[in-house]
Amino acid sequence: MYPFFYFDPTYLLCMVPAILLTLGAQIYVSSAYRKWSKVPARSQLSGAQAAQRLIQYANLYNVQIQGVRGNLTDHYDPRSKVLRLSEKVYSQPSVASIAIAAHELGHAMQDAEGYGPLRFRAMLVPAVNIGSYLGWIFIIIGLLFHFTGLAWLGVLVFGLGALFAFATIPVEFNASARAKRMLVESGIITGEDEQRGVNAVLNAAALTYVAALFTAIMQLLYYASLVLGSSGRRR
Repeated sequence: MYPFFYFDPTYLLCMVPAILLTLGAQIYVSSAYRKWSKVPARSQLSGAQAAQRLIQYANLYNVQIQGVRGNLTDHYDPRSKVLRLSEKVYSQPSVASIAIAAHELGHAMQDAEGYGPLRFRAMLVPAVNIGSYLGWIFIIIGLLFHFTGLAWLGVLVFGLGALFAFATIPVEFNASARAKRMLVESGIITGEDEQRGVNAVLNAAALTYVAALFTAIMQLLYYASLVLGSSGRRR
């Protein structure tokens, strides 16, 4: 019997800290966004208007702005060169909206410059999508039929997710740093209170990527422990 088929305390030992960190990060993000979405920006610019001004500031005239449904579903699509902002971020003139819009435009700047970590992360996407399915299959088959090599291949393939999470950290931190700098240099935000709000929103968002990396690493360690345990039992 293997932990796939019965309650495994080791899984809880590995994943409970990751789950708690993820929940804490999500609560922190929601709290920061909720607080600063109620604080009007002195510029009276909505997220979309701030993004448009920053597009001109950064000479990114090939980037388009679109609204998208949902809450905090904001993202930049490098394939179509489109900055998609969630409904509230798109329309509300708040400090939180401006911070999020500027962050996503930071990704557009990375794309325009050919920023190395962004390109590396993009290269990982196809492999990660495939690995997220094949990794499980390889590990289960390898453990069930005692194909240790196949099980380790599954761990390796599954580890691509952890590598992707690791590659995401510098991309997101750099986008936030660009956002903070652009907002100050362009004069869209003024005063220490608005800067504090931008920092709070973007720093909270950064914690979610740290939590994702920690979760991916703990999952990888758990699966590696399964294969190691299986190998030890057969000796």
